Order: sequence, then structure tokens, then C-alpha cells
Amino acid sequence: MAIMTLALSAAGITAIVVAVVLLVLLAIIFSLLPIRIWFRALVSGVKISMTRLIGMRWRGIKVIPLVDAYISAKKAGLDISIDELESHVLARGDVIKVVNALISAHSANMELSAETARAIDLAGRDVLNAVKVSVNPKVIETPAISAIAKNGIELRVKARVTVRANITRLIGGAGEDTIIARIGEGIVTTVGSAESHKDVLENPDAISKTVLNKGLDSGTAYEILSIDIADIDVGRNIGAQLQMDQAEADKRIAEAKAEERRAMAVALEQEMKAKTQEMKALVIEAESQVPKAMAEALQKGKLGVMDYYNMQNVMADTNMRNAIGGVEESNEANKKDKK
Repeated sequence: MAIMTLALSAAGITAIVVAVVLLVLLAIIFSLLPIRIWFRALVSGVKISMTRLIGMRWRGIKVIPLVDAYISAKKAGLDISIDELESHVLARGDVIKVVNALISAHSANMELSAETARAIDLAGRDVLNAVKVSVNPKVIETPAISAIAKNGIELRVKARVTVRANITRLIGGAGEDTIIARIGEGIVTTVGSAESHKDVLENPDAISKTVLNKGLDSGTAYEILSIDIADIDVGRNIGAQLQMDQAEADKRIAEAKAEERRAMAVALEQEMKAKTQEMKALVIEAESQVPKAMAEALQKGKLGVMDYYNMQNVMADTNMRNAIGGVEESNEANKKDKK
């Protein structure tokens, strides 16, 4: 009896061990083999072999997001293969975003191939957002753009630009910054060609028509649908300010030239004074030589005694006249001072 009990106990232990081993083996198999995602694809009506799923894991691909994207694509009726999605994942692309973009485009009856969508995604553009903007146009609001009319008045213009994404030009096409820059250029050109700022204020739609006719969306990833002027503010009188600045600059130039002429006059006056002093010195030096020359002339008989006395009389007469003239001038000056 005891032997039978021991045998039954050993059999039970063996069964438990076998069950545990089987559970461990099943756990290892489920951890190594993507059975869950394979079964999900199978019940979704998408056939993916187990060997392909294992190969994806070995290549370092996240299997679950890729298979979910493939299931969504097939359910939406897209003609896309698992190989295309796998190659896109290996190229570091966002397969979920590409598939969602293809589904959105297919639902909106837009022509968007899987190859184009993958290329747009790999180029760094948001392909899903591009499809959304293509279906639902977006509005780009420009900052206040300063422009000056011909009469010198500044206008600050804000515009709202309605654009739609152009899928065919999304690769290599310019973005929103280029659109805003071109709109600003068109506004500055239109306002600058107006004779008066009042003309622009009376007809703001002229800006929209002129800018639209310029084809500013060429070479960009967007198609401009409309341009609406949101606000126009009158700014400074730039023309008057420029005239004032020019007048101030002319004034400073004139003052500088006048100062230059005054400095030249002062220098010329100083030069004339120096020359006068030099002439006076020469005259004094020459006068100092007169007595010596007269003495030599008297000695040599070239000057007679009567000539000498006549010359002395002339000099005395001249000195007397100078003295009388000086007294009269001083008297007249005193009379002016008294008055």
C-alpha cells in the first residue's frame, strides 16, 4: 500500500514538472515568436507569414506598429504591399503617418501614390498635415508690413492669406515663410506705386488683386486661394521726416562751410597783419637809413643846403597837418560820446 502511494506521488510530481516545463516552453515560444500580432493580422483578413514577422524582428523593426499600419491600409482599400512599408521603416520613415495620409487622400478622392507619400515623409515634410491642408485650406496671417505711398505717408498692412497645399510641389517647394515674404513684397510694391495713401485706404482690395496677379505661389508648396486685407493703419509721415532730416543736414553743411570761410578770413586777416607789420618794420628800417643817406648826399654835394631846409619845412608842415587832423578827429569822437 505504501509503495502504491509513493508511486502515485511520484507520478503526480512528474506531471506537475511536465506541466511547468510545457508552460515555460510556451512562454518562451510566445516571447520569441510574434504569435499575437500574427493572429491579429489573421483575424483582420490580412495574411502575413510567421517567417516574415520573425525576419522583421531580426532586422530590428518594430513589428506591431508596422502590422497595424498595414492592416489599416488594407481595410481602407489601399493597394500597398508589406515590402513597401518595411522598406520605409528601414529608411527611418514614419509609416503610421504615411498610411494615415494615404487613407485621408483616398477618402477625399485625391491622387496621392504611396511612392509620393513616402518620398514626402523622407524629405522631412509632414505628409499627413499636407493632405489635411490640401483638403481643408489654412489661413496664414502676415505680420504688420510697413509700406510708404508716393506722398510719403506710411501704411501698416496686415493680410490673411488662404492657401492650399500642393502635393505635387511639396518636395522641393518653399514653405510658409516664402509665402509671407512674397506677400510683403507685393504689398510694399502696390502701396509704393499709389500716388496717395488715401487711394489705398479707399480701395484696399486693389492690394489683393495686384498681389494675386503676380503669381506669388510659384515654386512653393502651396496654392494661394485668396488674399484678404485684415487691417490698415496710418503710420508716420516719412516724407516730411525725410525733408526735415535733409533740411537739418543742409543746415549743418552750410554752418560748416560758413565756419570754414570764417576761419579762412581770420587766417587771411592774420596774414595781412603779419605782412603789414613786416612792411612797417621795413619802412622803419628804411627811415633809419635816411639821415645817413642825407649826410652822405651833403658830403658828396648831391644835396644842397637849401634843398635840405626845404625838405625840413615840408616835413614840419606835414607833421602840423597831421597834428591838427588828429585833434579834430578826437573832438568829433568826444562829441559822439557826449551824444
